[in-house]
Amino acid sequence: MNKLVSYTFGFTALLMVCALSVQAQLKVDINRGTVDPVPIAVPEFAPVVDVETSTGRLSDIGYNISQVISSNLISTGLFRTIDEAAFIEKITAANAPPRFPAWRPLGAQGLVTGRLEMLQNGNLRVEFRLWDVVAEVQMEGVGYTTPISNWRRIAHVISDRIYTRLTGEEGYFDTRIVYIAESGEALDRVKRLAIMDQDGANQQFLTSGDYLVLTPRFSPNRQEITYLSYFNDKPRVYLFNILSNKSEVLGDFPNMTFAPRFSPDGNKVIMTLAENGNSDIYVMDLRTRKITRLTDHPGIDTSASYSPDGRQIVFNSDRGGSQQLYTMDADGSNVRRISFGNGRYATPVWSPRGDLIAFTKIGDRKFRIGVMRPDGRGERLLTDAYQDEGPTWSPNGRVLMFFRTTPYNRNGTGGKANLWSVDLTGRNERPVATPFNASDPAWSPPLPVTTRGRR
Repeated sequence: MNKLVSYTFGFTALLMVCALSVQAQLKVDINRGTVDPVPIAVPEFAPVVDVETSTGRLSDIGYNISQVISSNLISTGLFRTIDEAAFIEKITAANAPPRFPAWRPLGAQGLVTGRLEMLQNGNLRVEFRLWDVVAEVQMEGVGYTTPISNWRRIAHVISDRIYTRLTGEEGYFDTRIVYIAESGEALDRVKRLAIMDQDGANQQFLTSGDYLVLTPRFSPNRQEITYLSYFNDKPRVYLFNILSNKSEVLGDFPNMTFAPRFSPDGNKVIMTLAENGNSDIYVMDLRTRKITRLTDHPGIDTSASYSPDGRQIVFNSDRGGSQQLYTMDADGSNVRRISFGNGRYATPVWSPRGDLIAFTKIGDRKFRIGVMRPDGRGERLLTDAYQDEGPTWSPNGRVLMFFRTTPYNRNGTGGKANLWSVDLTGRNERPVATPFNASDPAWSPPLPVTTRGRR
């Protein structure tokens, strides 16, 4: 018997009713990158009745949902979707089992079917099922109810369900990216704070561009962003509330402040303050606005990032004569150098899994993205371009996003920055589309999920 999990889906929160899964044989090796991706078929979601809606015909929305799901799965490097022109069976009743012999000749190991229905209250009902073609069983069955304008987020949530069911890892498609959108000439470049879905859709500007903004970072509570802004040529650290669309200054410090980042619980912001020509790391309690100094060294200490348990901090410093990575306890004690390779190291950020630290490595006239264990062992470089920097982790710790800058040409052109992603194998490297040049990306946690209760 094919069963369906049911959800009510709002604009910002997923309201869970119940959960059900069926054991099956299909499983994807998360560590294999682009090697032998699993073939999966994603036919367009068919409407129960095709009607005109405020965002287009229901059949068009069904097609768009399937395309977003396909694009998400392909972007992982773990899956390849089968060309719909090769489909033998046309899926018209997603609640019925497919004819499995019609999908096996195509090489499909997985099959996603779905249907849409307009409800009397104007909301959209979307159902999907994931099938193991080889074992001929349903692996997942989920239904969502949402305002029709929210169809794209449903596609991301469905993608997460598929990814999780097939890999055993949490998905990362229902997330957002905040970054610096750049426009204009190199000597007169406008930098605005921007936010988008992780696939580049739903672009929005959060600041006007009247003042320079840099290094945005998400709060673990998902509703706030900390960033650096030069207001009246004075650098200050700000908090931006996404819901209220308002910014506030963290503190009126007399000297330069930069490189802000939240603690894992969202209650603190760690940053660098420059005083009397010396740059050290400080932490501010957001509830009391009390500031505590963590480092006190003649060298430049900056780019601090907490471990996911909040007990340790990684940062870069030139205290040893060159720019290297160090860790310390959260109270500033027990400082240890962890990078010892050739070149310099910058912009470290701890993985949400706690097992790796990502960084920018500078050497051989290149900037590369790499990872190492928290003790400095196992260093690996994932990219090899002219200038890659500013890594940020996906919430599941399997993918990194960064920005890549092209070199300037003799005529002064070039120097453009764009977003890219790479997985931990280093094999699956992809551009991330933005309408403007882009730098300093930061990945959000998964969007909120609220449990309503069982039925």
